[in-house]
Amino acid sequence: MSQEHFLLFHTVILAIETLLYGVCIAVFFHPFTGEILGGRNALRKCPGKKELLVFLIYTGTYLAPFSAGWQSMILIMILLTASAGLLGMERRLVFLLGVIFYCVRSLVMMILQSVNDLTSGWFLRNADTPEKVYRSAALNYLLVACLQLVLFYGMLRAVRALLKKREIALHTKELCYLLLTPVTGILFVAILLRLLVISGKDQVIRLYETYPAFLGLVPATAILFYLGILAAIASCQKVVCLQEQQKKHFVEQQQILAIRERLEEEGQFYESVRQMKHEMKNHMTNIQGLMESGHYGEMEKYIRKMDESMSAFELVIQTGNAVTDVILNQKRTLALKMGAEFRSDFHYPASETFDAYDIGIILSNLLQNALEACSAISGRPKYIFLSGRQKKKFYLITVKNSFQGEVRFDSHTRLPVSSKGKNISRDPLSLHGIGLSNVKQTAARYGGDLDICPGKNEFCVTVLLQERSQK
Repeated sequence: MSQEHFLLFHTVILAIETLLYGVCIAVFFHPFTGEILGGRNALRKCPGKKELLVFLIYTGTYLAPFSAGWQSMILIMILLTASAGLLGMERRLVFLLGVIFYCVRSLVMMILQSVNDLTSGWFLRNADTPEKVYRSAALNYLLVACLQLVLFYGMLRAVRALLKKREIALHTKELCYLLLTPVTGILFVAILLRLLVISGKDQVIRLYETYPAFLGLVPATAILFYLGILAAIASCQKVVCLQEQQKKHFVEQQQILAIRERLEEEGQFYESVRQMKHEMKNHMTNIQGLMESGHYGEMEKYIRKMDESMSAFELVIQTGNAVTDVILNQKRTLALKMGAEFRSDFHYPASETFDAYDIGIILSNLLQNALEACSAISGRPKYIFLSGRQKKKFYLITVKNSFQGEVRFDSHTRLPVSSKGKNISRDPLSLHGIGLSNVKQTAARYGGDLDICPGKNEFCVTVLLQERSQK
């Protein structure tokens, strides 16, 4: 093989490598595209075109005439981050995936540098002519390139599988934590590449020839960096898991408190009924005495007062179900106490596939959130409007309430989140998100979902449920 043929071979292999690495980054990004809901995404209904966009950004940059190592990497990162909206991804997630991609590629390259140093000596052991040297160098380059691509794809696939195991809300703190190891790994490789061969005035120093131990130390260090990336992702996901458990525990505590309050209210209700029953005999005696004495006017007033007292034990809102009757009347009483108008057009679904307990969870959380929102309003009217209607196999629950303030949404769950640094037990907005999370989970059991529409002065939540099979 001549020098010209070797250079041509090297150019062709580099182009093929670029295309294959473009496929790898497109496959790496694939599971994460399309996670942001809503918006005008031109590629939303075009399967495969998001991955094609990633592929074209990568290969187009590296195959361009002005292509250069670090400059190409930075340009690709900028283009991918700018295209986050088209990909349906968060910019922070795009940036993280890009950094991890380049870090793993750099680490694999350093691992294969040691392999290349060993295999090149084996291929060139019998090369005694320039043609044999070029041919042996070409075969060695092809072998190392194939090994590097296979190892890179395997390591990248493991990272992707771990990232998909549990979603992480990438706020600034989490992003910095996850970027620490891969950025350090990229810098480590950049420094080491400049130390592999050092040219002086009179001699050339090769790192692996001068210090043979680095043939093992460099790959071991690269592997440790890779394991550090996996450990950082796993630990961050563990923290997310613990936070979810904390929220779940907090919700359970709130439910226990709600049940306790409900029992106390029921106890007071039945105590009042017992007292009324005990006093009925005295009331009848008084009415009989007024009638016998001919004081019919006084008797009428007495009966009217008794009727007013008895009305306190009636349920103003009748839904067709005892559980929802109690919930709605209780929330109505609380709303009236804080000066909020409460209107209900809720009718319990006729289908037996809907569980009263599940409907109760949805109503309790939605109305409790509405009450919290109204309690924070001052200086203008407060209201809570509830409706619940069934249309064929679907049941729709809507709660509208007056609202004051701003709502920040989590990019993954699309539910309200608390402000940074606030305690979960004291932040009403955080409770709002937890309550809606319970509603969303309950709706999912019925093949439904919830839609949140925050306005300037009104907060509206709609829950869609679907009849389940009797089986």
